Amino acid sequence: MQCVGETRARTPVAADGRLGVPAEHPGLSDPHYLRRRRSLAAMARGHRVGDPAPLVEYSASEDRTWRTIHRALWSAQEEHACRAVLDAREQAPIPAHRIPQHAEVGPALRRSTGFQFTLAGGVVANKRFLGSMADGYFHAVQFVRHPAVPLFTPEPDVVHDVFGHGIHLSCPAFADIYRSIGRAARRIDDADVLQMISDVYWFTLEYGVLEEDGMPKAYGAALLSSFGEIRRLGLSDVRALDIEAMLTTPYDISGYQPVLFSARCLHEVADTLNGFLEQLDDGSASRFGRTPPGARSTG
Repeated sequence: MQCVGETRARTPVAADGRLGVPAEHPGLSDPHYLRRRRSLAAMARGHRVGDPAPLVEYSASEDRTWRTIHRALWSAQEEHACRAVLDAREQAPIPAHRIPQHAEVGPALRRSTGFQFTLAGGVVANKRFLGSMADGYFHAVQFVRHPAVPLFTPEPDVVHDVFGHGIHLSCPAFADIYRSIGRAARRIDDADVLQMISDVYWFTLEYGVLEEDGMPKAYGAALLSSFGEIRRLGLSDVRALDIEAMLTTPYDISGYQPVLFSARCLHEVADTLNGFLEQLDDGSASRFGRTPPGARSTG
């Protein structure tokens, strides 16, 4: 892969690693990057859940991007992640110097919690994405974000999946929450109810925070994998954990989130989610007066 970062470096980048608005991100317009991303995403066509992922020959540029992100995120997580995440991170398969293959991440997760990665190329439908968690499979991509802006990406990449979900799935307590969500999605066919589950997943396992020592600490995978966003937790509107509020709160799938929901501990997250999920059936959308506030880009 040709590194084109030098041609984009003149684009104004904020000190926190965010590049203007997501629509201006170079990963959306650089033809060399887009060809590489498409070639890696194409490997997921026809992929069956649980089949081995193909090996990827990452370039020196891609591994350099990984090393830059690893240094920044490791330090930011030390300061802003919750204790459960920091403990789980010690068991997570996160090499410092290169992008890991699915073939090495999966067995490490399997030994810890029974989970493993299964290949995705990008957006995955809610039924498949969420339902696969019931069987211990998490859909993950293999491409890495654009080298010009390594600390911000408007879409999930291998950094997000390994630094976020890979940490979660190294911890039995987190893995149990994923399975609970998966079991609920597995028995639901109604698209609106699946979107309800997806939205709650978004505000918990992607963007959830815990209160520790009077401060918001990140546990959500999207926060754990975003250098800029995890460092601005104090600027977000952090509200108490509330499922009904989550179901009526809009969100942005490609930018920073203005509203976050906080619990006192991971047990509270699990108990609250289980109470909600256990009552769901295909008629739940009307009972909740549900109009989906957002659409989740999973994968």
